[in-house]
Amino acid sequence: MDCKKKNIAIVCGGDSSEHDVSLRSAQGIYESFDHKRYNAFVAEISTGDWHVNLPDGTKPEIDKNDFSFVHNGEKVVFDYAYITIHGTPGENGILQGYLDLLHIPYSTSSVLVEALTFDKFALNNFLRAFGVRVADSILLRKGEDDKFTPEEIEKRLGMPCFVKPVAEGSSFGVTKVKKTSELAQALAHAFAQGDSVMIERFLDGTEVTVGCYKTRQKTVLLPVTEVVSDNEFFDYDAKYNGQVQEITPARISPELTRKLQQETSRIYDILDCNGIIRIDYIITRDENNAPVINMLEINTTPGMTVTSFIPQQVRCAGLEMSEVLSDIIENQF
Repeated sequence: MDCKKKNIAIVCGGDSSEHDVSLRSAQGIYESFDHKRYNAFVAEISTGDWHVNLPDGTKPEIDKNDFSFVHNGEKVVFDYAYITIHGTPGENGILQGYLDLLHIPYSTSSVLVEALTFDKFALNNFLRAFGVRVADSILLRKGEDDKFTPEEIEKRLGMPCFVKPVAEGSSFGVTKVKKTSELAQALAHAFAQGDSVMIERFLDGTEVTVGCYKTRQKTVLLPVTEVVSDNEFFDYDAKYNGQVQEITPARISPELTRKLQQETSRIYDILDCNGIIRIDYIITRDENNAPVINMLEINTTPGMTVTSFIPQQVRCAGLEMSEVLSDIIENQF
């Protein structure tokens, strides 16, 4: 191991239903790293088990006191954390708080921004104040199943609508509800993933997603990807089992592409984000058939598997993932 290189922890795993997806993202990032420039290690964490997955198959334990491990009798202290946990504790601010206490820089946004973007309902209402268009929604917490009658929900949001956990990714626990009789089962399904659920108005349109990152020297707005799912919506199977068409660049006008990238950049600045983010949108049409940009969700630790959007967009932009990762790391030093 070269002691002159920075020691980078690619932190993956976590305690959510996206644990295995995170491991695949970590492998994608590890393979993309500039290993001549950095000592990169895959650090897998979950409650009660923090360890490093070394190439020889050994799994030395991570010392949480200083975020280090022992390799060949030598103590290795991490200089930087590239976080690719989808869900808790890497996407909700918990891990960021730990790293802040140790004064270790990391690839994502701050504790506050991570906590806010992890809560879809809170995020939507925060960004609405800045003129970001989002779908109307209702928040329910565990035990509030009867706060609204099915008829009240239909009157406000219409049918179909989406029922989803407030804080969960990869479409786990999400149901597209087509009639009020399906609401109870959909709520039970969503509550199985967490204590808060949102019921959201269905927006009929074209789904797209845009990646972005910024450093002190530059802003990088990636090409737009159009998402055409074979399923009812962009669910887990569509995301990870190939039941979707992902078209990069999207089949939209240059003007709409520019507007989507500008909105992504604006939201990035409103939130004071750090590292790569990806924002999902639905493009609807107004009464004059003009396109309307509606924000769906912000991903602050976007997937980096071979089937993920960011690697596709990076390739389409003619960039090298190794350089993108280096840009993000060096911006913290």
